[in-house]
Amino acid sequence: QVQLVESGGGLVQAGDSLRLSCAASGRTFSFMAWFRQAPGKEREFIARISGSAGSALYVDSVKGRFTISRDNAKNTVYLQMNSLKPDDTAVYYCAATPYSLDRVLRDGYSYWGQGTQVTVSS
Repeated sequence: QVQLVESGGGLVQAGDSLRLSCAASGRTFSFMAWFRQAPGKEREFIARISGSAGSALYVDSVKGRFTISRDNAKNTVYLQMNSLKPDDTAVYYCAATPYSLDRVLRDGYSYWGQGTQVTVSS
């Protein structure tokens, strides 16, 4: 069965770094992505990476601070988060799809992880 298992969340201070991991199993994916949801807010997309060439896309709020990457041998994606701010506090979710980008934009991602809590204190 398909599984996305996230890890790496925790409590850190502003300015610190943290790396999230998402280990995928069950099938291969064309795109994998990270989302986050702060308390009382809607879930928001923050970054994605392709399953082949590894091209990445970031939202402006994290661009230059966060880096998404993948390890194909482990079928794992990572989110390296640097210069963390209190506004980064949220539950972070890994998502994946075996389909094309246009289908992702139309229907959303097919699979989701359970989420991992990131808390950044001031």
